[in-house]
Amino acid sequence: MAPSYDNLQDEELIDEDDIDFTDLREQYEVRLEEGLDTFVVVDGLPKVPADSRVKLTKFLLRKLNAVGTATEEGTFMPLDDSNTTLGFAFVEFSSPKEAVAAIKAFNGTPLDKKHTIAINKLTDIDRYGREGRVEEEYVPPTIEDFQEREHLRWWLSDPDARDQFVMFRGDNVGVFWNEKDDPPEVIVDRPNWTEMFVQWSPLGTYLTSIHQQGVQIWAGKSWTRQRRFAHPFVNLIDFSPNENYLVTWSHRPIAVDENNPGPMSMEEDGKNYIIWDVETGKPLRSFVTLDIPGPPDENGEPTKKKLQWPAFKWSADDKYVARMTFGQSISVYETPRMNMLDKASIKIEGVQDFEWAPATAKRESIKTYEQLLCYWTPELGSNPAKVGLMTLPSKEIVRTRNLFNVSDAKLHWQSQGQYLCVKVDRHSKSKKSLATNLEIFRIQEKGVPVEVVDSLKDTVINFAWEPKGDRFVLITAGEIPQSAAVPPKTSVVFFCPEKAKGNAVGNFKHIRTIEKKNSNAIYWSPRGRFVVIATVHSQQSFELDFWDMDFEGEKDEKDKDLTANLQLMNTAEHYGITDAEWDPTGRFVATSASIWKHTAENGYHLYDFKGTALREEPLERFKQFAWRPRPPTLLTKEEQKHIRRNLREYSKIFDPQDLLRKNKASRAIIEQRRRLLDEWLAWREQVEEELHDEVAAGLPDIAEVVDDGKNEVIEEIVEEIIDETEEIIA
Repeated sequence: MAPSYDNLQDEELIDEDDIDFTDLREQYEVRLEEGLDTFVVVDGLPKVPADSRVKLTKFLLRKLNAVGTATEEGTFMPLDDSNTTLGFAFVEFSSPKEAVAAIKAFNGTPLDKKHTIAINKLTDIDRYGREGRVEEEYVPPTIEDFQEREHLRWWLSDPDARDQFVMFRGDNVGVFWNEKDDPPEVIVDRPNWTEMFVQWSPLGTYLTSIHQQGVQIWAGKSWTRQRRFAHPFVNLIDFSPNENYLVTWSHRPIAVDENNPGPMSMEEDGKNYIIWDVETGKPLRSFVTLDIPGPPDENGEPTKKKLQWPAFKWSADDKYVARMTFGQSISVYETPRMNMLDKASIKIEGVQDFEWAPATAKRESIKTYEQLLCYWTPELGSNPAKVGLMTLPSKEIVRTRNLFNVSDAKLHWQSQGQYLCVKVDRHSKSKKSLATNLEIFRIQEKGVPVEVVDSLKDTVINFAWEPKGDRFVLITAGEIPQSAAVPPKTSVVFFCPEKAKGNAVGNFKHIRTIEKKNSNAIYWSPRGRFVVIATVHSQQSFELDFWDMDFEGEKDEKDKDLTANLQLMNTAEHYGITDAEWDPTGRFVATSASIWKHTAENGYHLYDFKGTALREEPLERFKQFAWRPRPPTLLTKEEQKHIRRNLREYSKIFDPQDLLRKNKASRAIIEQRRRLLDEWLAWREQVEEELHDEVAAGLPDIAEVVDDGKNEVIEEIVEEIIDETEEIIA
């Protein structure tokens, strides 16, 4: 018989806090990760009366059932005291995978014009609300006082309109003001600022440093860190054109600790690429590296091609980013949600490469928004090779071009998206020789006509459009014998359009060919007109040719109908040159010899646009030189034309300033002499006042005491002309 409560009065009562219920809790506790992972919470719904709840539920499920299976019975919308929905709902899917798919597909998407929904796992809400993370009572957030931050584009307000550049030498990274006639002025110079290399963002806002732990971006006048992007062992980075997003890649897959994930989630585990939001510093989506099949080796075993970088390519307005699955498809993602456009890749059998137009398209009679993307496919069976021009987001093919006997093709967009040049390497029927022809798509003309340039004898090894222009330069080379120790001579070929009526652009015509050269690189001025033809990465030759495409002189009779007047301005040499880069204004060219390529005579040279050498600076352990880019001008086309037409008037303002800068040392000496003279005159005036006061007080004049009638004081003022400028006014 069980003891009654009365029988226990004299016994010691048991304290429940001393009893261990751990085994019972573990046995009967609801395991959220196992039981509730199929549930999601949909927030941001409209608040409707109870009578409209069924209609709203059906409308919501039509959207969510695109990625899974959810039913009305598994959907619950709670009501408030006024019998109105609270703006959120609990939805149950048939599996946890479907719940995750719904979150990825619809979180942050518009339900209608006025409502944007947010979807989260029910388990996440419970997990992150534990342990006091969510207060029972609402506490309004504290808003910190506004603190003005440094302007990220402060360097554009330099009164002398100087440009900046960064140099990486030894363990130091420094940013400098460029001076035409003087050594560069140091802005900041820090040891161990980066572990691998530095890189400017496309508009020059940020300087990026690369570390074993990830990436950091720096900006502002004090060069403070703006963001960190934690990607361990990162190797390469790439910004979107408008600096909104950053792509990082590492050859090592990311390993995320489930117990301590840090800034990443388990979704990044095993991935190689991460796409980041620069503004927030948060990862948007991660990807694995896709293998690119290469030709079989000597034993017939399959090989892999080297990584193509950038693997993710951006549309001109940052709205889309795309990657290619080699030979199969192109996947286009919409930012910032990073969802695949129309939830499916674009199937293109055999696709070898693709490129976005570098500017928002402006095709004739097309007034709707579009971005253009081009691609090419090789010959497959009896089907010819093909170049396709696609418009996004509709995915409509607006132009195709069939090609035959194709060994390889390269896609070259003009900077404003007005032309697309497809460089096609064709083989002979015996496949023993190669030749190149150019297929030029005129994007802004009706029907996108294609002009063929096939007057080239040899293979084109380099091609470059004039920025914001319609001229181009290419370099050709003959076949390279396998036993040749020295590469064959190259030829530099210049092309421009013929003159046409109105604003039309005529057919592209050959201007001139410069033969028997060693050139292999083309560097256009960012403003167009001037171009440097160089020989880089060569131990036998290191020449630089500076060309002007609009030389202000007489034209040859054969060139009178062409839109160019070619003239060689100067030639130079830089031993061991590995890189060349124009400053963003097109006034200077910097050539460099990096220790990353060789160890002989490392350093950089600076030239003006005419090829005049301004500075040669050898530097030990010199690694990298990069000009700071500038954002696009805010001036209208009419304002820019007005400035170009009145350059002579502006030069009258700036020439005296340039003269003062040139004579900076002389000006400093003059100012010092003037200061000393002013100090002496002030001292003399003070002494004369003191003597006058002494005489007024009855003291003898010092001059009478000292002067015995034999001494005579003579003052002599000598004027010295430091500089003299004569200006003839008509």
